[in-house]
Amino acid sequence: MKTLKLLKSALFTVALFTSISGFSQEKMMNEKTVMVGGAKMYPSKNIVENAVNSKDHTTLVAAVKAADLVDVLSSEGPFTVFAPTNAAFDKLPEGTVETLLMPEHKMQLQTVLKYHVVAGKWNAKEILKLIKKGKGKAEIKTVSGGMITAWLKGKDVYVTDENGNSAKVTIADVNQSNGVIHVIDSVLLPKS
Repeated sequence: MKTLKLLKSALFTVALFTSISGFSQEKMMNEKTVMVGGAKMYPSKNIVENAVNSKDHTTLVAAVKAADLVDVLSSEGPFTVFAPTNAAFDKLPEGTVETLLMPEHKMQLQTVLKYHVVAGKWNAKEILKLIKKGKGKAEIKTVSGGMITAWLKGKDVYVTDENGNSAKVTIADVNQSNGVIHVIDSVLLPKS
């Protein structure tokens, strides 16, 4: 009799876990995803959980880990991240990425990465409103304390850093549970 009760209890637990797990998978299957770097980006996952699956953002993920910012970008937020691709990092002068990833340059790396992050969830529509309100340009304060400027070239949104370097938004509105990502084609650098 005890064995039968134990078996029923075990089966109930397995059935419950399976249904919860199935519900979670079903929820993810019904989400509106965006493809980035060959992977679906799920709005129910946070910025870090999604970024690690993008083949186009391995350098950014390595930099976030080296800068000890994983916990920050996994937190509740919300954040808007202008996420440079691997190709964007490749545009930097040779040796720049390797140097920034060294432990002795952690503070500098944190500043560069935080320069790509804005407090709050700013989708493309809101950024376009700001650009229109600013008569063609919108100055946006980053988490690092620096400023970036959003502007339009035709129908494309660009962001310019304090040094005059511009990055094109190639994929907008990649929604996350703790914010939104806009993929960009160049790395933004704060004034040194």
